[in-house]
Amino acid sequence: LQKGMANMPAVPDSVKQVIEAEAEANGIEAMHKRLAAVDPVSAERIHPNDPQRIKRALELYDFTAKTLTEYWREQAQTENAFPYRRLKIALVPPDRIELRKRIALRFDMMLKQGLIEEVEGLMKRGDLNPQMPSIRAVGYRQVWAYLSGDYSYDEMREKAIIATAQLAKRQMTWLRKEAECNFIDPNTLNTPKLLKNLKFLLS
Repeated sequence: LQKGMANMPAVPDSVKQVIEAEAEANGIEAMHKRLAAVDPVSAERIHPNDPQRIKRALELYDFTAKTLTEYWREQAQTENAFPYRRLKIALVPPDRIELRKRIALRFDMMLKQGLIEEVEGLMKRGDLNPQMPSIRAVGYRQVWAYLSGDYSYDEMREKAIIATAQLAKRQMTWLRKEAECNFIDPNTLNTPKLLKNLKFLLS
C-alpha cells in the first residue's frame, strides 16, 4: 500500500513441490536456516515458525536466483505507489501485564462465543489438518489440539493466551520500527482526547 508491490514472477508448481518436499523431509527450522544463508535480511524479518513465508522466499530464490530482499530493494527505487498523505496510528498498550489481561479476557470471550464449536465443525469437514496455515492460526491451533486430546481445557486456554501474547509482542516490535507512526495508549483513550490528537496530527 505504501511502497507498491514488488514485481515478482509466479513460481511454477514444480518448484513449489520441491520446496514442500524439502520442508517435509528436513523440517521448517532447517528451511529457515537455508533462507538465512542466501537471504539473511528476509530470514531476520520472517519468524522461524512461519512456514508459509519461509517456503515462499525459498521458492522465489530457487526459481529466479534472486532473493526476496533484492526484489523489495528494486521496488524501493521506484516511485512511491501511494501518492497521498499517510497518517499512521497505532494503539499500543505500554503495560505488558495489562495487555496480557486484555488478551486473556478476549480469548475467554472467544471461547464463550463458540470458538470450540467452530473448530469442532472444521474438524468434521475432513479436508483440513493441523499443518495447514489456517488451522495453525493462534487460537485455532490450540483448540484443535484440545479437541484431539493433546491438551486439557486449562492447558489449551493458557497456551492460546501465551501464543497471543507472543504474537502481540512481535507486532509491537514491528510497529515501533515503522517510520512516522503515532502511538496512542488505549488505556487513556477517550473520544474528546482522540479527536483533539487527530486534529493536531492532521493539521
